[in-house]
Formats: sequence, C-alpha cells, structure tokens
Amino acid sequence: MSSVTFEAQRAALADVVAIPVTPFAADGTVDTATHRALLRRLLDGGITTLTPNGNTGEFYALTPEERRLVAELTVDEAGDRAAILAGVGHDLPTAIASARHAEGLGARMVMVHQPVHPYVSAAGWVDYHRAIAEAVPELGVVPYIRNAELPGARLAELAGHCPNVIGVKYAVPDAARFAAFARDAGLDRFVWVAGLAEPYAPSYFSAGATGFTSGLVNVAPAVSRNMLDALRAGDYPAAMKVWEQIRRFEELRAAHGSANNVTVVKEALAALGLCRRDVRPPSRPLPEDERAEVAAIAAGWSI
Repeated sequence: MSSVTFEAQRAALADVVAIPVTPFAADGTVDTATHRALLRRLLDGGITTLTPNGNTGEFYALTPEERRLVAELTVDEAGDRAAILAGVGHDLPTAIASARHAEGLGARMVMVHQPVHPYVSAAGWVDYHRAIAEAVPELGVVPYIRNAELPGARLAELAGHCPNVIGVKYAVPDAARFAAFARDAGLDRFVWVAGLAEPYAPSYFSAGATGFTSGLVNVAPAVSRNMLDALRAGDYPAAMKVWEQIRRFEELRAAHGSANNVTVVKEALAALGLCRRDVRPPSRPLPEDERAEVAAIAAGWSI
C-alpha cells in the first residue's frame, strides 16, 4: 500500500454526493451533449462530488461501452471542479476493469455497487470488495451497502485488509441499524454517506453520517445544498424544513418499491426542458396523468 492519505477523497464524501442521470437521445443512445450540459448545471450549482454510473444513472441498464463513456464524459466535464466517485460492479473482472479504467481517466475514488448475485455470504462480500480494493490501492474505495444482513464486523474486517476503503454509502432504510452498524464497523474509521438521499439524511446525520447521496440534486442543486448546510450547522429544524419541501417528490420516487426512482427525476428534468424523459427497461416513463404533479414540484423549486 502506498502512502496515500485520502484526505481529499474523505472530504469529498462528506458532502452532497450527486448521482447524475444518464440522458438518452431520441434514438435511444446516450445523449452526450445533454449529459455534459446537465453535469455543468450541477457544477455551476455548487456540487463538488459526482458519481457517474450510480443507480440514478441507470447503471444496470447501460452497456459496458456506455458505462465507460459516462465515466469519460463526467471526468472530462468536471475537470478540477469536482471529485469523481465512479460506480463499478457486476462480476469481479468487470468491476476491477471498470475501477482501473476510472483510475486511468483520473478519478480518485470508486463506489462498489451492492453485489446483485442472488447468494451473497458475508465472508464472500468481504472477498469481493477486497479483490477490487487491492486491484486499485491508490483509489479510495466506497462500498455501497444495501444488505441489511451484513454485520458491521465484516466491514471492519475488510478495512483491516484494505486501508483504501475509506467511506461507506449506507442504504439500509433503518436509522437504528445504521447507528449500530457504523459503531460496530468503526464510526471514525470511515466517512459515512447516507445512501438513501435527502429523506434519510437528517436521521443518519444524527447517528454519524457526514454526507448524503442525491438524485434530486439533478433537478434542484440548491435544495440539496440547503439541506447539507443545515445538517452541517446541526440545525435539524432547518433540515426538516427542506425535508418537508422534498417529501412528496421523494415519496413518488420511493413508491412501488422505488419503481419510479429514476423516472421521477427524469420527468422533472423533462418538465424543466433539460432532457428527455426516456428511461430504459426495467424502468418506465411516468403515465401521463402523473406527470403534472412532478412538473409542479419542479417548477416550485426553480422559482
């Protein structure tokens, strides 16, 4: 292991960690010009940490070539204005190749998607992440944890092998479980990112998180920044005012097992004239009768 301290990377995680959408053109391909414009809008909105190939970017619906393209566009557009936390995953050789590709582009961190294998053992989870982390020892590595069965001790075990595992995107919807998991794993050893975005950020910050992910930020960067500012100040009433502002939007995204998680974000962007509403199966655009509500919310934020 090198003498990398990862201080800059850790600081970048203790922030709004934006998950950009991947806009599609009319022919179904990645719309590179619109993608760049949306990234610039985030950067101009004060966002300094970007996760290309996250779930809001439809990671699992992109081809390997498209995932590389998205990473390349994001690193190029961000330049020195933002830290890049590139999403990687799938089988181990693919995840390692993606991590090395991101490193070659100049990204300094990777987020490892929760393994989608139907049979995940806790020890195997450690093996999977260890193999990726050891393949890119100069990069900060951030496991994306959605598995409520994983004990905090397993993360501590991984960190014992891999000093470059520096943060955790924790996305189990249980604030008490998060508090216990973080303390079992090592509260001060990692930067804890609330991986369920703004709705869970206040409760997770109260238990030790210092950053949160966001898909909503694609639509309204200032709203996400307002919540972060309130949480950093320890002003929970102010944070909950923002929570009330974003509640309905996030409820629409979370409905039906998060069926419309990306759909609602793209619908809002479409209502603002920023990109097409198209999503790829197994996601689906909103029915006509539900579009107006999303448009109204987005219009209210943009005032």
